Amino acid sequence: MTSSSAPLRASVVARYAAGSIGTGGFATLPGLVLVIYLTDTLGVAAIWAGLLVTVAKVWDVVIDPVIGGRSDRSLAVTGSRRRFMLLGALLLPVFFILTFAVVPGIGPVAGGLWVLAAFILAATAFSLFQVPYIALPAELTDDYDARTRLLSVRVVVLTLAILLFGAGGPALRKAFGGETFEGYLGMAVVAGLLLGAGMLVAVFSAERGPAQPAPPRASLASFYADGVAALRRSRPFRTLLATFMLQALATGMMLAGAAYIAKWVLNDPDDGTTFLFVALIAPALVCAPVWAVVARRTGKEWAFGLASILFGLAALSLVLLVWMPGAWLYAPVALAGAAYAGMQTLPMAMLPDVISHDARTHGPGRAGTFGGVWTAGETTGMALGAIVLSLALAVTGYREGVAGQVLTQDPNAIAGIVLSFSIVPAILIGASLWTLGRYPLRRADIRDDATVVADAGAGS
Repeated sequence: MTSSSAPLRASVVARYAAGSIGTGGFATLPGLVLVIYLTDTLGVAAIWAGLLVTVAKVWDVVIDPVIGGRSDRSLAVTGSRRRFMLLGALLLPVFFILTFAVVPGIGPVAGGLWVLAAFILAATAFSLFQVPYIALPAELTDDYDARTRLLSVRVVVLTLAILLFGAGGPALRKAFGGETFEGYLGMAVVAGLLLGAGMLVAVFSAERGPAQPAPPRASLASFYADGVAALRRSRPFRTLLATFMLQALATGMMLAGAAYIAKWVLNDPDDGTTFLFVALIAPALVCAPVWAVVARRTGKEWAFGLASILFGLAALSLVLLVWMPGAWLYAPVALAGAAYAGMQTLPMAMLPDVISHDARTHGPGRAGTFGGVWTAGETTGMALGAIVLSLALAVTGYREGVAGQVLTQDPNAIAGIVLSFSIVPAILIGASLWTLGRYPLRRADIRDDATVVADAGAGS
């Protein structure tokens, strides 16, 4: 499939954006509840809980470049990336439900291993969908601003999904029994079905193009070699990916820490988590289209930098929770939400520019490879967020427990939770601004790429 300069149809935009119900939900809900499910319901020690989640994410990182390469091959042979997306959409709900279906009473070790196996399978299914899904925008249009429009609509749906799963997940858990085995299982069944439904709709945004002769079969090693080659030759890709990974680490820490903030700082584990997500996502819903307007006037990279600065300042202010816990935190969280919309829309709109620029300079047919490396990088950042949080909890003396057990936490543990939710993410955002400053592509570069592609098509 080749990119098109024709206007994007509204139906294509809507179908593509629907996939973010699945991607946003899967990125949000496990990050929000999986660690605390392991520590406070299954009785797994905090350090081991973080390690289990990280092992599953490492597997995800390992397979993403392979899925990306095979997705490129599938596109060449069938003219579409649908096969991989469909398989992931069908399998993810099954394995997501199994992740939270641990049999009561089997103990922390067996329960932890159960979660590890099921979550690895769920992560694999997610990658089968996510990697080709990430590659699609570069093939749907070659217009600089049309990509921003496509991705801004996607981010509106993404923020709705974060609200739906981030606020609705704890509410579902509460409705089915709270922090119990039954509460988590009921939550997983409802959420898993919604994840799959959104992904299935998006499968049909991958329109069919003409099939081509099958490329030579490639070894597993070649897929990784292609990913490394993409990083080496594309400075725009390296800098954009580094920025996004640092920000994924920051947001991953805050996402995993939100449930702990609600439980131990606000003393409201269910409603507190819901209100945090409402405060975060309501501004994001309003601001996602605003960032698209800002990007049209300033360029995507400048708008992305502004969003990042606002997010970092909001995170930094939350350190005051150590001394002044209270409902005031919803104001900086709302500012972070407004900025988060830009931090999602803009890099995702810049990635197709990077892919098309590489296609002009080094040849087409590698969008899946870029998508695989990108997804692996995002997964790495989010996974490191969970493990850094778990390390902070372990170092500051966090006490784990099982469902129904009454616990208290030392002030040091509470301080560790707050610092992981504030200063550490702010530092990471600051580092991401340094890498973003080295991103070289501008609007004129992408328009030049589109002109060259159009001229080549006219001459062929």
